[in-house]
Amino acid sequence: MTERSIAAGSRVLVTGATGYTGIALVKRLLEGGAKVRAIARSSSNLEPFENLDVEWIRGEIFDKEVIGRAMVDIQYVFHVAAAFREAKSTEKDYWNVHVGSTQLLCSEALQQLDFKRFVHVSTMGVHGHIANPPGDENSPFAPGDGYQRTKAEADKWITEFGPENNLPFTIIRPCAIYGPGERRLLKLFKMANKKYFPILGKGKCWYHLVHVEDLVGAMLLAAVEEKALGEAFIVGAREAIRLEDMAAIIARVYDNRLRVIRLPIGPFLLMGDICEFICKPLKIEPPIYRRRVAFYSKDRNFSTRKMQEVLGYQPLYENEDGIIESAKWYRDNGWL
Repeated sequence: MTERSIAAGSRVLVTGATGYTGIALVKRLLEGGAKVRAIARSSSNLEPFENLDVEWIRGEIFDKEVIGRAMVDIQYVFHVAAAFREAKSTEKDYWNVHVGSTQLLCSEALQQLDFKRFVHVSTMGVHGHIANPPGDENSPFAPGDGYQRTKAEADKWITEFGPENNLPFTIIRPCAIYGPGERRLLKLFKMANKKYFPILGKGKCWYHLVHVEDLVGAMLLAAVEEKALGEAFIVGAREAIRLEDMAAIIARVYDNRLRVIRLPIGPFLLMGDICEFICKPLKIEPPIYRRRVAFYSKDRNFSTRKMQEVLGYQPLYENEDGIIESAKWYRDNGWL
């Protein structure tokens, strides 16, 4: 019978531990009795881990010496690290964090006598826009920027390297991660608390969410489930949700009479191009990005049937429940 959880005392390495998902993952691992080691840059904030028993290896995730020290006697790896999408980030930065680090970690994993599973965390973004939803794990790769291109490259690399070298691995492709305390989607909640909610273009704007607790739950299961060996899983809610429906749920929580307005997308795409052309050489964050504008023209709508039937993970959160929980948390903690 397959174990359904990592055994207490197991030696686990987590990369990207200081990020939103990483913090939730580390806490769940510790609750289960795992011995957790994590890699963090010297500038990383470790305050969320105060009084928690984590062994820290400080350094860059793409530094061979750092990886060598971090991987000693490790049985499980959760490779969550991701490069920030910033004006100063280059294609090389993305490659180092997404591809180079994966190659180093996998090579070191082969040297560990009792290594059990490499859980590689990618993104649904490798599949790009889903023209005929729902998409799934077999949808073609169509990355739209350097972040997604290098994530896709890492996926392809480990898919070839794993079987050739008998490395036990599983790929997780999360949908849009949200939950209490998450900052990346906070701007959507703030927008839904205004009088008008602008949507650019005429698209349906399908968005597929995954609550952080569901993502962590699926990742932990992927580390022990035999059927997950060598497989990739899109991890998300049972269904996608339209952006305007998400905004309506949030607005109800805030007792806000929200009006959705549609604006032409073309002028904003042009402004994004101009801002990036001017700001990027100066290493300044543009006030508007083309990719952020293009968000409104792309649909992220996937089937999570494989996650449910093969991996065996059933989401705990429906879209509305999770959105309401997050909206209340932002309000109650003064983040709006």
